[in-house]
Amino acid sequence: MAGLGSGTSAGEHDGGPRAEERGATGNGTSGRDALGVYAISVAAELVGTGQQNLRLYERKGLLTPDRTGGGTRRYSEADLKTLRRIGALLDEGLNLAGVKLVLELEAANRGLTEDNRGLSEDNRELRADNRGLRKDLKQARDTAGPW
Repeated sequence: MAGLGSGTSAGEHDGGPRAEERGATGNGTSGRDALGVYAISVAAELVGTGQQNLRLYERKGLLTPDRTGGGTRRYSEADLKTLRRIGALLDEGLNLAGVKLVLELEAANRGLTEDNRGLSEDNRELRADNRGLRKDLKQARDTAGPW
């Protein structure tokens, strides 16, 4: 990842709600992948960047790791995935503002895709209901005879 500096010291809390303020899953991801377990030093090493970059990404709104009661950042598997995506976008030449827009658009796209799946399922169910109603109507007309 690109080496972007930061003036924030390692122990300073530089924004973002703490884990208890955001709820158990924080970033909308459920389950084990959303659990913040990695300290900033481990997360930085796992994704191949410096701790100062992770702090900068948080300040820029690219991700919000969980926080302990004392304010220590805890990164989840989902956060690591986001950090790897940030690194890939930076390697492609985007700046942090561009990365933020891409991440937001990708998240919106995932939401719309989910919405579309739900609407498609609803549509299938409505079509099946419609077929059943038409069948019932035909039976009722056949049984009632001419008016």
